[in-house]
Amino acid sequence: MSTRIAILGGGVMGETLLAALLKAGHSTSDVVVAEKFEERAEALRTTHGVQVTDLREAVEGAEVVLVVVKPQDVAAVLTEIAPAVAATATVVSLAAGVRIALFEEALPDGVAVVRAMPNTPALVGEGMFGISPGTAADDDRLALVRSILETGGVVAVVDESAQDAVTAVSGSGPAYVFYLAEAMIAGGVEAGLDPATARTLAQQTLVGAAALLADSDDTPEELRRRVTSPNGTTHAAITTFDDHGVAAGLRAGVLAAAARSAELSGS
Repeated sequence: MSTRIAILGGGVMGETLLAALLKAGHSTSDVVVAEKFEERAEALRTTHGVQVTDLREAVEGAEVVLVVVKPQDVAAVLTEIAPAVAATATVVSLAAGVRIALFEEALPDGVAVVRAMPNTPALVGEGMFGISPGTAADDDRLALVRSILETGGVVAVVDESAQDAVTAVSGSGPAYVFYLAEAMIAGGVEAGLDPATARTLAQQTLVGAAALLADSDDTPEELRRRVTSPNGTTHAAITTFDDHGVAAGLRAGVLAAAARSAELSGS
């Protein structure tokens, strides 16, 4: 693995991608990070043994540039790196809500741009990335980006017009699961469990159910039916959820997240 990769932004997601790349076998000599805060930069050098420098130096000679900065910082970053980015480079945006067009307008002709929406489970190697190719991103470039992001999880290719939906389902999705866990734990405590035991039961149930869903060819609906005996305990819970509009509320929440994503990105 000799692809030269620059990571612009050494925050949580930047470090997550860095750690995933190194774990997957990329050499510390092939990955460079740009981080403006010296204390943070030194922590990355000490922890991972990589070069941490400024934006211009980081992108010089890089075949792939991962832009992992705050959305409001993207324009300034692109202005600074544009003169140093090779026309053969592939630039990957992990800045939420920033459209491909902004990158393509700011960077030299020929630079391939790919937009990606990550989520926080990438921190433990179980992330979900929705990626969209720009006008110059051919199949080979897209495959390269996929191979890099797959070090942190699963990758799905979608049209950029679907990125708001990706944001709503997987980008924001971990918060929905944590929200469910909160409610399950609270319910367990009210039913008589101590908080620590309630948390253990809830979190392992979620982990196990997710693993079962991922390993099965059955739909979520079918898997739910298998554990829902008529007039049993699960049936009592599901019926109550329906009476309180839980499913409808979740669907409405996903649509609200998609609408807000579109509003923020101007799409």
